[in-house]
Amino acid sequence: MRRDLLEVRRSLPADVVAATGEALARRAPELGELAPYLTGPPAGWAGTAPTVAGYVSVGGEPATGPLLERLRAAGVRVLLPVLLPDNDLEWALYEGPERLVPAGWGLREPAGERLGPEAVTEADVVLLPGLAVDRRGVRLGRGGGSYDRVLARLERAGARTSLVVLLYDDEVLQEVPAEPHDRRVHAAVTPSGVHRFSG
Repeated sequence: MRRDLLEVRRSLPADVVAATGEALARRAPELGELAPYLTGPPAGWAGTAPTVAGYVSVGGEPATGPLLERLRAAGVRVLLPVLLPDNDLEWALYEGPERLVPAGWGLREPAGERLGPEAVTEADVVLLPGLAVDRRGVRLGRGGGSYDRVLARLERAGARTSLVVLLYDDEVLQEVPAEPHDRRVHAAVTPSGVHRFSG
């Protein structure tokens, strides 16, 4: 399944990838967790902007740049991952596209201060990469295990974090393979809208 999904992504023209990124940024206010910050807080609202852990898309992944910029412009504190030698992730603050630097495996990472692996437990929302999700909220990742560690870290910390995967429309499937340790996501954002999962 991973191989087939990756092959479809590899065949996508660059303009489709870019247009999907713009669509995801437009759909973001439909996420209740982010709506107050992206559409303007209600009168008298005195809350603080959330922390969102995102990622910089690569290759055929739905482009995340427009969404990251929309969040940052709204005053949201955005964390981005930095890949460690053991495939775990630590985090640094997103300070704009000009502050992203090349890293291994074709990745781009934030150039600022490293905040450590536990910084993700401060996130109110974690935007996850993935290849597909099913109607139960089971996410299919690339198989490297980096985000399995992130999700396990959130669970150990008792974090009440919304888990959201960013996908193309045809990657919301009836069923994907699941392992006992898999933690289900709460929602997926695709160009057609927000998909919520009860699991």
